[in-house]
Amino acid sequence: MAYDTILTQKEGAACIITFNRPERRNAMSIQMTRDIAAACLEAEADEAVRGVIVTGGPKFFAAGADLNEALAIKTMNDAFAHMKQWETLNNTVENLRKPVIAAIEGFCITGAWEFAMACDIRVAGEGASFMLTGSRIGTVPGGGGTQRLPRDVGIGRALEIHFSAEPIDAREAHRIGAVNRVVPAGQALDEAKRMVEVYAKRAPLSLAYAKRAVRGGMQMDLASAIEYERFLVTAVYGTEDRKEGIAAFLEKREAVFRGR
Repeated sequence: MAYDTILTQKEGAACIITFNRPERRNAMSIQMTRDIAAACLEAEADEAVRGVIVTGGPKFFAAGADLNEALAIKTMNDAFAHMKQWETLNNTVENLRKPVIAAIEGFCITGAWEFAMACDIRVAGEGASFMLTGSRIGTVPGGGGTQRLPRDVGIGRALEIHFSAEPIDAREAHRIGAVNRVVPAGQALDEAKRMVEVYAKRAPLSLAYAKRAVRGGMQMDLASAIEYERFLVTAVYGTEDRKEGIAAFLEKREAVFRGR
C-alpha cells in the first residue's frame, strides 16, 4: 500500500518504515501517525515480516509533532481528539505482535521521542539528540512522554529532562537507559536490520508472547504479573513451534519455526 507521508519497503525479514516529510523535517502530522499505524498493521499481517524498523533517514529522525496542526487547536475537545491520535499510534506499536525498532539519526524531538519510547528497541547513531520541549513552548508532552520516560529512566531523570527542555546526546541517552544501543553515525538502520535478522531465527510466537508479558506485566503488581506470565507460558507450550524448538535443540540442528 502507498502512503502519503511515509515510505515502506521490505528487506529480508524487515519491514522498513521511513518518514517522508523532509520539507517539514519529518514533523509528525496526524496523517503521518495514521500512516505509520496502518503500515505497522500491514507488516503484522505479513508472515514474511519478522520485525518492523522505523527511521527518519540518515539526517534526522523527526522534529516532533507538526506545530501548525497544534496551533489550529481551539477547544478542549479538539485537543482531546488530537492527543487520541497519538495514543492510537503508540498503542498500535506497543501491542504489535512483532518487534518494533526505532533507528534514530540526528534530532528526535518531543512527539518523535515519545513515539520512539513506544517502540520496543531504540538504536541511535552517534550525534543523535533527544529533547522534550514542552516547558519551552508552554505545553506538556502529550504523546505519553510523561509516563513512558520515567519507566525507562526513573522519575528523577525524567523530571530533569522535562524541566530543562535541553537536548541530551545519544551517549547520555544510552547511559540513562533511554536508548538500547549507540552505533557510529549513519549506522543505526544497518544495526536495526542486523537485529531483525537475529529475530527472524527465533520463534515468532515466543517474541509476541514475551512482548505481551513484559508490557502487560509492567502495568501490574508483581504477583499479578507472575500469574499473567504463567497463563501466557502455558499457551505457548501448546504450540507447534515449542515442540520444534525443543526437538531442534536436542537434535543439535537449526529450528524451523512457522509461527504456529
